[in-house]
Amino acid sequence: MYVAGRWRCRLNRALLWCALVAAWEAAWGQPRYSVPEEMPKGSFVGDVAKDLALDLPAIQDGGVRLLSESRTRYFALHGKTGHLVTAERIDREQLCESVQQCVLRCEVIVEGEMKVYGIEVEITDINDNAPSFKEIELEERISEMTAMGSRFPLAEAHDPDVGRNSLQRYELSGDEHFSLSVQAGPGGDQRPELVLAKALDREEAAFHELVLRASDGGEPSRTGTARIRVAVLDANDNAPAFSQAEYTVRVAEDVPVGSALLTVTATDADEGMNCHVKFSVKKISEKASKIFHLDSETGAITLLQSLDFEEGDLYELQVQARDAGELFDTAKVIITVTDVNDNAPEMTVSSALRDISEDAPPGTVVALLHVQDRDSGPNGQVRCSIAESLPFRLEKLFKNYYRVVTAEVLDREAVSEYNVTVRASDGGSPPLWSSAVLSLRVLDVNDNAPVFAEARYSARVAENNAAGALVLTVRAADADWGQNARVRYRLWEGRVRGAPLSSYVSVHAETGALYALRSFDYEEVREVGLWVRAEDGGAPSLSSNVSVRLVIVDENDNAPQVLYPPPASGAGWAGVELAPRSAEPGALVAKVVAVDADAGQNAWLSYELAKATEPALFRVGLHSGEVRTARVPLSRDAARQSLVVVVKDHGRPALSATATLTVVLAESVGELLSELGSAAAAAAAAAAGEPSVSLTRWLVLAVAAVSCLFLAFLLLLLALRLRRWRRSQLLAAGSGALRGVPASHFVGIDGVRAFLHSYSHEVSLTADSRKSQLRFSGGSCCDTLPARPPPDEPAPLLAEDADGARRADPAAPPVSSSHHACSATPPSPSSLSFPTRVLCRVCRMRFRYKEGKASLINSLCNSAARRFRSSQPFCFSMGVINS
Repeated sequence: MYVAGRWRCRLNRALLWCALVAAWEAAWGQPRYSVPEEMPKGSFVGDVAKDLALDLPAIQDGGVRLLSESRTRYFALHGKTGHLVTAERIDREQLCESVQQCVLRCEVIVEGEMKVYGIEVEITDINDNAPSFKEIELEERISEMTAMGSRFPLAEAHDPDVGRNSLQRYELSGDEHFSLSVQAGPGGDQRPELVLAKALDREEAAFHELVLRASDGGEPSRTGTARIRVAVLDANDNAPAFSQAEYTVRVAEDVPVGSALLTVTATDADEGMNCHVKFSVKKISEKASKIFHLDSETGAITLLQSLDFEEGDLYELQVQARDAGELFDTAKVIITVTDVNDNAPEMTVSSALRDISEDAPPGTVVALLHVQDRDSGPNGQVRCSIAESLPFRLEKLFKNYYRVVTAEVLDREAVSEYNVTVRASDGGSPPLWSSAVLSLRVLDVNDNAPVFAEARYSARVAENNAAGALVLTVRAADADWGQNARVRYRLWEGRVRGAPLSSYVSVHAETGALYALRSFDYEEVREVGLWVRAEDGGAPSLSSNVSVRLVIVDENDNAPQVLYPPPASGAGWAGVELAPRSAEPGALVAKVVAVDADAGQNAWLSYELAKATEPALFRVGLHSGEVRTARVPLSRDAARQSLVVVVKDHGRPALSATATLTVVLAESVGELLSELGSAAAAAAAAAAGEPSVSLTRWLVLAVAAVSCLFLAFLLLLLALRLRRWRRSQLLAAGSGALRGVPASHFVGIDGVRAFLHSYSHEVSLTADSRKSQLRFSGGSCCDTLPARPPPDEPAPLLAEDADGARRADPAAPPVSSSHHACSATPPSPSSLSFPTRVLCRVCRMRFRYKEGKASLINSLCNSAARRFRSSQPFCFSMGVINS
């Protein structure tokens, strides 16, 4: 009872001391606790949650972990209370052999905060081990000749406890011949020696029995005993002697098993059996006895098992050399184990992330690592590194803890997953290393807008396409992932010819296919420009635009349209051309003018003579449409020639149109009028359906009318000449130009004045009659197409500025003029009376084939303008005059 009470008192004082030490260490940032050894499993060590200000919910959820450097887990963290408790029974002597202060270290990892706290726990000693001798039966052989006071070393007792609980004293009992002397060793240890207090006499007593007791300072004290049997020997006056009092050897820890580390030697001056020496180990630790072996005959110390510098770096042995006479000598052997780089660094991933967002700022903690090397010196110095090409770096926290942090902003589109290899190498030669691989996936952020495959798109669409036809497909790719990479397409709204763009084309939101919603017409729309937007599915979404150009391709869907000659009217006089029978081959008779609403090759026109009264008489220019004489007209050729000209384009298939020309061959005015009258009468008779007799009668009447008209023309011309003679001063330039011109070149103008009421006129003249023209501003009374539109700015008539006409450059461009009294709407050719149309034909025939008569035209037009200025307007309309 008394002993148990004292033990509980000592235990309570130890726990109080542990609590005080823990509070002191917690105040300085690193908790330090103390706990006695041999405490049962689950014993309280310290309140870690309170000392480190940890949240109990985090401990309960497993967010706080306890790591230890040792292979055996001695402590645990209580999940409910946050207390540090023992995980198993701790034996200080087994854990910290021959160490005065036994301290165990562990670390607390807070994963949510990425923090590490170091904890130290000191294991205090209790008196749980009694002193013990390696051998409880000892035998000493002492010669009877040994002098009094001689000392004999005895085996030392061993107590694994420390401090007061360790070995404190020795006691000897049993015989008066011997006493005990305890010597202090260099390390403070006690070395018992047997001292001969009284001379021995073998004959009196051959053996002496002694008891050696060793006691520690614990409460209660523990003791251990050994029995000593002393045999008294016969006299042997020379003891063996070692060559060295202390042997020292340095051995690398990687020495093979069975190797001889060193050999101790001793000599004896005696002879015979007294000089034979045997070696034995007098003092050795239990651990060293399993590692080293001493050969009793040779004194060689060999290795029984592998050395480990990390488990023991210094061993001391006490060897004894004894001869046959039981004389002996002792020597110390010190074996120092040198470190070899045989331990690679050990790396432990304490905490690590699996995913990280690509917009995480630099310095974000990715993992916590613990690195240690069991070697010492340079072999235990560890260097950690990460490949420089990776966007991560290592930072050292304290002791052997490192953390991996981001060195720069990550880009998932460049690298979506990292396998970060952290390498730890020591300073040995050659160095040893180990590594740990951290797998880290980069989470996507919507930081990339869609990018189109092309900078701009264009497509050619044939007109008359089917509604809903696929035009082209735009493609846009997004470097992001998942929803952020989903691209949708839409059109920028616009207008085409006043209509919404969405009524012409549409785009598929998912595929980017562009469809035509209606049939295009090249003649209406030749090009459509639009913008397509690509938008991703991020929040907020990103977008980009691309321009699309649709070029409408023309198809041959329009036949050529003949502008001249116009279609025949009811009177049948459209497309009538006059040609003299004296015309030379190649003389221009007429020109067929046609246009095509298509473009390109589809609008290239060619002209062919499909049908003619005399096929050999005329030819048509393939590309110009000009009808020219192919030979000189003969007297047998019919006066009235009918030509059918086919106008074709170059499309596939080609489209065509036809134009019908009537060419009258006449040398004089009488023949012309006669032919035209006959034709008119025939046409009228055919239209009325009268019999042949009525047709003849009408033809006679027509010839008579034409003759009268011709006489009227002559009278008109004569009156004009008389009037011009009277106004010679005003027409000086005109009269000079008309000098020498035959009277037959004039056509009576006054006589047809009555036929020209309310007609507007427009005159364009040049000095060269080949380039002169007279035409209506809107239509042509002579059924010819103007060569080009009239100039924008009007110029005065030649007759109104005679001096300017003299100074005019013959090569100057044509001059245009329109009378202010002209009718705004010119009459159609079919609405003109028959004599008027005849007059136009005669005038054009004379002006076309009589070269060098520009002055005649000027005089004629100026005279007509002056004559009818105050009355009804006068109008001539003529085609292009070319020789």
